[in-house]
Amino acid sequence: RPPRSTLFPYTTLFRSTVGPIIQGRVTRRDRERLAACYRACLELAAAQSLESVAFYCISTGEFRFPHPEAAAIAVRTVKAFLQTPTSIRTIIFNVFKDIDANIYDDLL
Repeated sequence: RPPRSTLFPYTTLFRSTVGPIIQGRVTRRDRERLAACYRACLELAAAQSLESVAFYCISTGEFRFPHPEAAAIAVRTVKAFLQTPTSIRTIIFNVFKDIDANIYDDLL
């Protein structure tokens, strides 16, 4: 069993990921990379038989991925992943800004 995090005491495992940094317009490659970040996290969690995963808004903010497009990619990628057999039962999209909460509310 993995050790408990001292920063997040109610978690059994904490992982973070870095998504693409947008310079100029969002490209197909940027979209593919962002989706790959979500898939990699989900695959790692499933490989460790985890039942819940929480995501923050990957690549938005300082990395400049437009919030609506990033959220749509996140939701689409997670929904596709959950179509396959997996231990994961709960996905949390953890948002810090009202704009993101509104976008995810609309998508979900």
